[in-house]
Amino acid sequence: MKAIIIEDEKLSVEHLCNLIRKVDPKIEVLHTFDSVRQSLEAFNNGIKADLLFVDIHLADGLSFEIFSEISIDTPVIFTTAYDEYAIRAFKLNSVDYLLKPIGLEELRSAIEKFKKYSRIDHAAMIENIVQAYQSINKQYKSRFMIRMGENIVSVKTGDIAHFIFEDGIVLVATNTNHLYPVDFTLDQLEQMLDPVEFFRINRKAIISINSIQKTGTYFNSRLKITSRLLNDNSSIVSRERVNEFKEWLGR
Repeated sequence: MKAIIIEDEKLSVEHLCNLIRKVDPKIEVLHTFDSVRQSLEAFNNGIKADLLFVDIHLADGLSFEIFSEISIDTPVIFTTAYDEYAIRAFKLNSVDYLLKPIGLEELRSAIEKFKKYSRIDHAAMIENIVQAYQSINKQYKSRFMIRMGENIVSVKTGDIAHFIFEDGIVLVATNTNHLYPVDFTLDQLEQMLDPVEFFRINRKAIISINSIQKTGTYFNSRLKITSRLLNDNSSIVSRERVNEFKEWLGR
């Protein structure tokens, strides 16, 4: 079996190589690369392996950029010193991930997992990695420029309490209780807004998590939100969105 290590710390490379030899002496480490640029050059020149060990944070960027730039169907074991969002996002999309400092038994388990699942669709796995990376790095709107007669008003998304569809138009309500019309539909706004901060509770309203004071049960398996700026008729979480709304609140 042939492997490639993508890692920008020399000591980590040496440590991993030593562990690999102990776990399975038949695994040959063909090459080591220390950057996104160097890795891309190698893969573009046709280098191949059976397994990749890839650090998430490299000197010139995140290693996920490699998979976004070129098509690679080789299974991946990610390594990282950072137990943060990237690990949670990619945990289910790679063979495994290892948190530094890597231990012998952890590596043994990851390699055994690779051998066990060596017949899975690795091309689909890499595609999942790319899609998740692109989703995480999507740029959401940070402000809306709203024309009011001869003037243009700048509204930061952090100052928005909710968006509401009323009388055929969409209005944005600020935390200071100002209402402005916006030239977007609620469907369009759902794609523009950070889903961590905003949630569409029904067909008429998208609400900011910061404007929710409390929630309570409502008849017909729905929920009712208490928000200082959202009226009662628009503050009901529709039944089909209740479970997703609860998950959103608990993130």
